[in-house]
Amino acid sequence: MNLTCEALDGALIVRVGEERIDAAVAIQFKDRMRQLADGAGNRVILDLSRVTFVDSSGLGAIVAVMKFLAPDRQLELAALTPNVGKVFHLTRMDSVFAIHADAPARGAGHAV
Repeated sequence: MNLTCEALDGALIVRVGEERIDAAVAIQFKDRMRQLADGAGNRVILDLSRVTFVDSSGLGAIVAVMKFLAPDRQLELAALTPNVGKVFHLTRMDSVFAIHADAPARGAGHAV
């Protein structure tokens, strides 16, 4: 699972470098996110700009990360592609997560 992160203005920006978050990578995604977010600030922003497909396992993994961070930290989503946006809308998860139209610019913070 290709995840990179950087700190920016008190938030941890995690960029997903994969096209899919599905059953094949859901456990890896969840475990890697827990490693990266351990000890992070109060906000974690997940950049999904490269992700074109999320299935129910992937959605479950994202929700599991949100629950892992709660109640002290918030998981926010950014730059959802149209197909991924539809999944969040149809499942009404768009009312659960803070969703940003764009992800913070690369290199604006420092690598973690």
